Amino acid sequence: MDVAELFSLRGRTALVTGARTGIGRAVAIGLGAAGADVVLLGRTDDLDEVETEVRATGADTTRLVLDLSDPDAVRPAITSLLAKRQIDVLVNNAGMIHREPAAELGLDQWRRVLSVNLDSAFALAQAVGRPMLARGRGKIINIASLLSFQGGILVSGYTASKHALAGLTKALSNEWAERGVQVNAIAPGYIRTNNTAPLLVDPVREPAIRSRIPAGRWGEPGDVVGAAVFLASSASDYVNGHTLVVDGGWLGR
Repeated sequence: MDVAELFSLRGRTALVTGARTGIGRAVAIGLGAAGADVVLLGRTDDLDEVETEVRATGADTTRLVLDLSDPDAVRPAITSLLAKRQIDVLVNNAGMIHREPAAELGLDQWRRVLSVNLDSAFALAQAVGRPMLARGRGKIINIASLLSFQGGILVSGYTASKHALAGLTKALSNEWAERGVQVNAIAPGYIRTNNTAPLLVDPVREPAIRSRIPAGRWGEPGDVVGAAVFLASSASDYVNGHTLVVDGGWLGR
């Protein structure tokens, strides 16, 4: 058995949403380094830096500008993309967070968070998944969260969306695993990203969070890359409906 070949993504194309920064950016670069060509999806076209970094791995890149707060825009955009190239790996990474007490949270903000984090993830999985099912092969990776398991503070919409995304991962897997499409998720812990920036500068919550992480540090976006390459590769062909936690030991504490 050639173990290196099990993890190789040569000859595959991955679509990574929210690719401009943070986890999405690191995953896009990591998949490129593993051999995949990468479609970089962002809400705006300011993808120059990540595109340069992905191309430096030797990967071919394509840009797709799409506002995922409008799930109805997903189908025509993906239909156009699929007319030009096959997508073998989908990474549903794009997400947003809104911090506000639940008693004061407006339905407009609630709906916007769920539109980006859940509705668009389903629309993308459906649009990309159909041709995967027809081919009998494909990988879908949803970026979940520790808040797929816990309640969080001041982030009721985000928590609801991430619980639902973990459930959607299992539901799609139940239907698609026997047809050759593996649907799994990654639940990152406390990672240094734009979404966690308010926590990183909070003089009370930051040390409290760090002290609870057995690894003794916040995660970096690159800490998620290994899990993403594994779930995108043939090494995970018998892994279905699983949420892989990458949290420095937080949930085991």
